Amino acid sequence: MKLLNKWPVYYKKDVVTHYCPGCGHGIVHRIVAELLEEMDLGKRAVCVNPAGCAVLAYKYFDIDMIESAHGRGTAFATGIKRVRPDLFVFTYQGDGDLSAIGTAETIHSANRGEHITVIFINNAVYGMTGGQMAPTTLLGQKTTTTPGGRNPKFDGYPLHITDMIAPLPGVIYAERVAINGPAGIQKTKKAIQTAFQVQVDGLGYSIVEVLSPCPTNWKMTPADSFKWITEVMAKEYVPGVLSDKRGGAA
Repeated sequence: MKLLNKWPVYYKKDVVTHYCPGCGHGIVHRIVAELLEEMDLGKRAVCVNPAGCAVLAYKYFDIDMIESAHGRGTAFATGIKRVRPDLFVFTYQGDGDLSAIGTAETIHSANRGEHITVIFINNAVYGMTGGQMAPTTLLGQKTTTTPGGRNPKFDGYPLHITDMIAPLPGVIYAERVAINGPAGIQKTKKAIQTAFQVQVDGLGYSIVEVLSPCPTNWKMTPADSFKWITEVMAKEYVPGVLSDKRGGAA
């Protein structure tokens, strides 16, 4: 699909952000809005909001939005896409929403190969509710519920849910990227563009996992949180294409 390269970004509202300084949500919101404009998808797009920090995402996008129950984003998206297959339907979910209470919906929508796109924001912590341990919290990472660091004996191991669903036949495209600098932001946009195109082409399920900073709950400056993604988080959750079945690719 040829990008339109229009300016300004019409699907991003000009409002004051509620996100913390250094939060990655604003960056990804901008990327999504740009692609909805450049790929000419905004007029038929529907985004399913999560519970969590991005619960107010509808404040920032000038497209149709629907609020799902906690963890049920892909179930809501499935219903919308099946009833209105002409629409462009995507979910925007955090790690608690997608990989904790929403684990079943995530796995089964992927296993069915639903023709939806999932944007998965992984910041390794519950951001909105006070910084508790999430399924994606790293070993040794301190949170309000693991003040001594995540201990696998009591807390289990970090959940690599994107890796889990990537091999499923219905998952056409799965990639992990990181918001850890300009190059990472560019790769994130390219990955989301590819995932959007999978749905446009009617191929099946696509997901992009974004390693995103949470300076407030990580107790870091925004600059240090970018470094932590590169030096620590990306070693556990290694960025890259996890599955690409477009055109018979393995």
